[in-house]
Amino acid sequence: MDAVLEDFLSDPAADLSALHDVARIKGLLEQCARDGRAISYSELLLTLGFRFTRPKMRAVCKTVDRIDMLTAQEGAPALAVLVVREGDGLPGQGWWTGRTDYQGQWTGPQAQAHIAKLQSKVFAYWKGRGG
Repeated sequence: MDAVLEDFLSDPAADLSALHDVARIKGLLEQCARDGRAISYSELLLTLGFRFTRPKMRAVCKTVDRIDMLTAQEGAPALAVLVVREGDGLPGQGWWTGRTDYQGQWTGPQAQAHIAKLQSKVFAYWKGRGG
């Protein structure tokens, strides 16, 4: 069996449609924002019923990108900045590529400060908003 297919089939009880469920994932991210916390890729996938694999992470990241398009249309701050790596608390490479609001390194203190500023805006927006 193809390794990518095997990765997707490795969680037999999980519903693969959860990786593409915009409403569910948006709701999870909004709750994280109300709670004033980021969520790791692994935790997000686990909450959806999956163990972490790169193909699943890429699939859920595409959904998060769609969510950011929706939040922009709603006039709300982007939620993708809340999805981070466990190791350093920063978004992955895909989040950084193509950005026009930041030109520094994607790791280290300058990146941490940039992410903290963006996350603070998200937390402030969602604080006290119902869910």
